[in-house]
Amino acid sequence: MDRNTVIGLILIFAVLMIFSIYNRPSQEQIEEQRRLRDSIAMAEALHVEQESESLIMKEGAMASPLDDGQAVADFFGVVTSVAVADTAENVEVDTDSLMALPDSVIKPVVQVDRKVVLENEKVRLLIDTRGGSIASVQLKEFLHHTRDSLYLFEKPEESRFNLDLFNRHSVHLSTENERFTPIESADGQSLTMRLEYTPQQYIDFIYTLPEDEYMMAFDIHVAGMQDGLHPESLTNFRLNWEQKIRQQERGRMFENRFSRIHYKYDRQDVERMSENKNARVELTEPVKWFAFKDQYFSSVIIGAQPFSNTILDTKVLSDTAYLKEYKAEIWAPVTLSNEADLVSVHFNYYFGPVHYNTLKAYDADVPKGDRLQLQEIVYLGYRWLSWVNKWFVIPIFDFFRSLGWGMGLIILILTLCVKLVTLPVTYKSFMSSAKMRVLRPQIKELEEKYPGNDQDMMMKRQQATMDLYSKVGVSPMSGCIPMLIQMPVLLALFFFFPSAIELRQQSFLWADDLSTYDALISWGGNIPIITRFLGNHISIFCLLMTTVNIVYTRYNMAMTDTGQQTMPGMKQMPIFMSLFMFFILNSYPSGLTYYYFLSTLFTVAITFAMRKLVDEDKLLAQLEANKKKPKKKSGFMARLEEAQKMQEKQARERAKESAKRIYRR
Repeated sequence: MDRNTVIGLILIFAVLMIFSIYNRPSQEQIEEQRRLRDSIAMAEALHVEQESESLIMKEGAMASPLDDGQAVADFFGVVTSVAVADTAENVEVDTDSLMALPDSVIKPVVQVDRKVVLENEKVRLLIDTRGGSIASVQLKEFLHHTRDSLYLFEKPEESRFNLDLFNRHSVHLSTENERFTPIESADGQSLTMRLEYTPQQYIDFIYTLPEDEYMMAFDIHVAGMQDGLHPESLTNFRLNWEQKIRQQERGRMFENRFSRIHYKYDRQDVERMSENKNARVELTEPVKWFAFKDQYFSSVIIGAQPFSNTILDTKVLSDTAYLKEYKAEIWAPVTLSNEADLVSVHFNYYFGPVHYNTLKAYDADVPKGDRLQLQEIVYLGYRWLSWVNKWFVIPIFDFFRSLGWGMGLIILILTLCVKLVTLPVTYKSFMSSAKMRVLRPQIKELEEKYPGNDQDMMMKRQQATMDLYSKVGVSPMSGCIPMLIQMPVLLALFFFFPSAIELRQQSFLWADDLSTYDALISWGGNIPIITRFLGNHISIFCLLMTTVNIVYTRYNMAMTDTGQQTMPGMKQMPIFMSLFMFFILNSYPSGLTYYYFLSTLFTVAITFAMRKLVDEDKLLAQLEANKKKPKKKSGFMARLEEAQKMQEKQARERAKESAKRIYRR
């Protein structure tokens, strides 16, 4: 290496040393770089924590603390987001402590969702801090048909409640995913779920459950937002309720018939939606309340003020655990309190049994126009018929229950009462058939006198028969009218028993639950036609009822045969109807078929007793004596004879016209 090369290398090294010394960072710059490295490390640690929190949220345990409350802040008009790096700049990291922590991660505080209990002697509620809504309703006095605890709903997918609000900037707040803070009262009867932004700005859901009650109060308060709410939210709150209806009873097909949505227009009648198909109604008239009902239990939402608009939706489910899915979207008028800067809505919840007297009690001492009429969700038959149950059947039934008697005995006594009330018309019907029976030999003589089925002979035979009845003072309709008088009572009981929750899980003899069928045999699978009408079982009481009814029908047909010719197949119609009723009633409550079984037995006993007491020879002698008395025709008989004469005249004219056409040919 020559001298010039060595000198060049020395100069280059000197230049580099001078440049390095000149560009060396100051102490302040070194400290700044250290802080930057610490900020990057903190940001990475927080990012790892966010991913961990997100994973836990997917498993249903907790929410990310960075996102929680952001929707509330946006709604109340304040932005709270802060850059992670900016936050990290103001954090002094203790390296020794950081190294001592597992995985070198600082764990932020995370609030876990929980459910708060609110209960009394009848109802146990769980209120969820997530959404502030009712997550579970248990009716403590009742059991599921499997004898487990009875819940109207319990799982997250079975119910939903949501309040939708908008501020003046049209920012939307949905409460169902927000975290509320519970505030419990000292007496344990009230619980406030608060969604708070500041002590002056918050949303309260207030639940108040009195002692020994199914009815509870529910208030919604929005504080500190009268100037911030959208004008629409200052007029009406929009709320959503959804509930899946559990199968609570053993007979799904029958329970499904009585599960439906009921609703009441303000100061008007109670209406109901279809129970057999999916349906949706949009109600623009004010609605006072609506009920999500199954056969024996209901969730009712009642507004302090009628809802201005209501949309109700019902859907039939094929899921084995559920019967229906109900949805309601309402617009509830709000109340403004300028002094407290509150916007509020008041409701009442009813979670309880569909029991007539329990529901009717809420209208005690209430003016007629303001009555809720909740008892109308208990289906007691058509409106022209339900009065029999309301004023006759239910009071008698409740009186015997107050004596502490068993349900089987009560139904027996109730059957006797019905038979005693209808005994006069039963006796009148029996006497009518007895008179027709003792006249049977004379009717047969008329059959022989006017034989054949041609129209002329039939008219003469019918005229002669009516003349005979008129002479002896017998009306063919006198046996039908008493039966028509009894029909309201018989039909009323047909509707009463399926709606009587008092029968639920009450046993008698082999029937362990009088509110559903008592299966002699059961089978699985679907048998065409049979499963559709019978279900997958045969009910014992229904089978007994049908057997006794067929035997009695055949006996009664023989005893009431007047000798008159009837249309082919008409004589077998009563037996066919008895078999038909077996297919209809096989899935009905065993309490109802037990009543019909007893009723038929009592009818047989009364019939035999009357046959022993009535001397038919004396009755015939009395009828013969009536022939000698001058007769004043009743209006009905006069009209009947006039109709017969007109019919005969028309028949003769048709016969003449027919003869003329034959002659012309």
